[in-house]
Amino acid sequence: MELRPILSTLSRHKTAAALIVFEIALSCAIVCNALFLIAGRLERIDRPTGADEQHVVTVQARGLARDENANALTQTDLAALRAIPGVANATISVQMPFGNSNWNSSVRMTAEQRGETMSVSNYIADEHLIDTLGLKLVAGRNFTRDEVGDFGRMRTEGKVHFPAVILGQATADRLFPAGDALGKGLYIWGEEPSRVIGIVERLAKPNDFGSAASYEESVILPGQVPYSSGAYLVRVQDPSQRQAVLEQAQKALLAQGPTRIVDAEQARTLESMRDRYYRQDRAMAWMLVAVIVALLVVTALGIVGLASFWVQQRSRQIGIRRALGATRGQILRYFQTENFLLATIGIAIGMLLAYALNQLLMQRYELPRLPLFYLPIGAVALWLLGQIAVYGPARRAALVPPAVATRGA
Repeated sequence: MELRPILSTLSRHKTAAALIVFEIALSCAIVCNALFLIAGRLERIDRPTGADEQHVVTVQARGLARDENANALTQTDLAALRAIPGVANATISVQMPFGNSNWNSSVRMTAEQRGETMSVSNYIADEHLIDTLGLKLVAGRNFTRDEVGDFGRMRTEGKVHFPAVILGQATADRLFPAGDALGKGLYIWGEEPSRVIGIVERLAKPNDFGSAASYEESVILPGQVPYSSGAYLVRVQDPSQRQAVLEQAQKALLAQGPTRIVDAEQARTLESMRDRYYRQDRAMAWMLVAVIVALLVVTALGIVGLASFWVQQRSRQIGIRRALGATRGQILRYFQTENFLLATIGIAIGMLLAYALNQLLMQRYELPRLPLFYLPIGAVALWLLGQIAVYGPARRAALVPPAVATRGA
């Protein structure tokens, strides 16, 4: 296909050609960044927590008055929960994945250190937490019973100290880059060191406070948490029994005393908490999908409209070319090549706009840099869109008999 007639024709319709190029460029820039944002949202939604979410439910109990024997009552609650048919284990923690709580503490490597090495999210619970959540212990061991102190009493007396700590792998890698975390001491919650006795493969923070890189910077600290300061976590043997276990768990907690309150809305599965936690992310992803679809439809309609107008304007030219021996295929390829040229120019400009738009988003919203592979994805999408959109008008032009085309001019 010779390009000179196409370029000559386009030079006589600069405004219309420029509008198509601008439309394609704008679509390319927005589509590339929207796809990047959607991928980021989906990656965020799919982030693992390290917990076996299908087998975990949670329920909370509160008292109507201050309970001096909260720790003893908590242990009674846990015994009742573990006795429910279908329950594999149970514990209580000050926070849980997707719980939106905020128990953080600073970590220092020496007693003399001023300032923190890092801030970590604290899961304070007994030795049943790892099994209840289904965490994978990749090094070291779990807490022993002797290491689990009365957290409520420690807070009342103002002497909180944890002799041992279990780190998430991400926390261990950052605190001990040489990979020798086990047995080492660190300073967290007080002036006495806590010894690292174990490392779990993954333990996500309950919320997104802090940077995305800190998502898995968590530790487990040994403590018997009173029911008034935490939520019960229950591991079920079969995920299909979760609702039945939740109902029985509420009844079991209410049976421990007339002054208990068990909030039915806080009796949930960990999976439902994940769904609720990422609801806005899913809504944002669908909104961006709608924006992409709407933009591509508008771009396609623009290409169809302009191509149809040009076919009508060039009916005499088409008739002459057909009379001189041009085949229907050559007429079809003429318009497709013309659209390909316009799309290519628009895509080239669109890539620059996509990069500029990403720079703006990075400055305003601290988004990461747009990976380069999104640019060819957007380019291919717009090339295909252009060819599909121009096919109809080009095919109508190719089907016009030479005599009719010439007479209609």
